[in-house]
Amino acid sequence: MDDEKYMNSFRLIAQAGDARAEAMQAIKAAREGRFEEAEKLLRSAEEKNARAHDIQFDLIQQESSGEPVDVNIILVHAQDHLTMAMITRDMAEEMLELYKRLSEK
Repeated sequence: MDDEKYMNSFRLIAQAGDARAEAMQAIKAAREGRFEEAEKLLRSAEEKNARAHDIQFDLIQQESSGEPVDVNIILVHAQDHLTMAMITRDMAEEMLELYKRLSEK
C-alpha cells in the first residue's frame, strides 16, 4: 500500500473521529440544556461525516472501476471509525430531541 492510500485511511479516521467527538459533545450540551450549541455541534458532525463518507465513496469507486483497494488493519480501523461516527451522530440527534421534550415538562 502506497503513502497516498494510507493517507486516505488516516483522513477518514480523522474526519470520522472528529464527527464522533462532536456528536458526543452535542449529547452533553443537550443534557445540560444548551440546545442551540447541541444543534450546531450536530451540524458540524454531519459535515465531517459527509467528508469521511466522500473518502469512503472514492475507495468504493476505485474498487468498482477495477483498481483493487488494499485492505489492511488501518483501512478496517477507518471503516470502524466511520460506522461509529454515523451511529453516534444519529443517536445524538435522537437524544437531543429527547432532552428537548424533557425540558418542556
